[in-house]
Amino acid sequence: MSYVDEVIEQVTVKNHDEPEFLQAVREVLDSIRPIIDADEQRFRRDAVLERLVNPERQIKFRVPWIDDNGDVHVNTGYRVQFNSAIGPYKGGLRLHPSVNIGIIKFLGFEQIFKNSLTGLPIGGGKGGSDFDPKGKSDREIMSFCQSFMTELCKYIGADTDIPAGDIGTGGREIGFMFGQYKRLRNLFEGTLTGKGLSFGGSLARTEATGYGLLYLTDELLRCHGESLEGKTVVVSGAGNVAIYAIEKAQQLGAKVVTCSDSTGWVYDPDGIDVELLKDIKEVRRARLSEYKSSRPNAEYHEGRGVWSVKCDVALPCATQNELDVDDAKALVANGVTAVCEGANMPTTEAATKYLQDNGVYFVPGKAANAGGVATSALEMSQNSERLSWSFEEVDSKLKTIMENLYHNIDNAAKRYGFEGNYVAGANLAGFEKVLDAMNAQGIV
Repeated sequence: MSYVDEVIEQVTVKNHDEPEFLQAVREVLDSIRPIIDADEQRFRRDAVLERLVNPERQIKFRVPWIDDNGDVHVNTGYRVQFNSAIGPYKGGLRLHPSVNIGIIKFLGFEQIFKNSLTGLPIGGGKGGSDFDPKGKSDREIMSFCQSFMTELCKYIGADTDIPAGDIGTGGREIGFMFGQYKRLRNLFEGTLTGKGLSFGGSLARTEATGYGLLYLTDELLRCHGESLEGKTVVVSGAGNVAIYAIEKAQQLGAKVVTCSDSTGWVYDPDGIDVELLKDIKEVRRARLSEYKSSRPNAEYHEGRGVWSVKCDVALPCATQNELDVDDAKALVANGVTAVCEGANMPTTEAATKYLQDNGVYFVPGKAANAGGVATSALEMSQNSERLSWSFEEVDSKLKTIMENLYHNIDNAAKRYGFEGNYVAGANLAGFEKVLDAMNAQGIV
């Protein structure tokens, strides 16, 4: 049995109840076989893959908080510090009922390679809790965030581990957490990113993941003799990533006709009204069903269905494994050209293979949605320098990072004989940098 297969088997046995983590590990290790097989004996001797797939540190803690009625609730908090070979741990905090240790490990493992691909000195980590902010008052969310940070603050710092936002964790939650960190540690430092502009945040951070997704998608199409101009795009999700992906796609000349949330989806043949969508989701914090009342030509449907709409480009921006093989077949049948992931691993393994086998340009989230963490790293730089850059300066740096990232994964795929396979290219390019740092730093 090859070394790669041995490690996949070990991970499967040890983590059999963590399907998302196993999926991420299989995908990465299968992709990097050309590097491992070329010097298998040395890699096995140094247990490189075992060190890669086992987090440096896993932290699990209880989070007691008090609701507006005076009742106490207890949630579970997590922080997985996966790999610090190329820099301090960097990755978001997800607040959602689905969060468990397997989800956090999957996200942290993906973050290693995503952060590497940005070209910036940041390692991989992830955290969060099974707390659900939906339906909670600001006071209840503050109570949770302060309790969560009371424990988490023992393990993070501006040069150690720098969390950020993720699903369920926006500017409000980051603000509450930063205030508690500052109070407990007596330090005003850039230990969280995604902060408000009045206390160390970066312009363009809110837009960064969605904008970055479109900068990469546009570069992908241009390098194949096409453009976003005039294309029909379908987007899933209605959160931060989806909203700003829609905004930038329309700025680049595309027409985006769908978005979705956890209860249903909208089809707007005239193009999604971004300002209305922002008002519904960011101001009113309401359900997407309210969209149709202001756009009579739009359709609202309960459940799933975004991927049934005819399009040129599909951008899954909601959550993991939301696009399955039946969805992939529908997209291919409708003539889709490119699928670029705005969320983390939103496409199942079978769907990914089907898209690739049918000639669709497919770029995985660890590459396509790296704009968010890249701009978080730019926020870290501004905090370290005690400076604030203009929106245009940050946006320009983001665009350059994402265009370079596309060429890095394209070149890696070609170099190892996988031309056009951007999943392999992303994993190979991300792994090369991490491997070099791990080798240089010894067995740690």
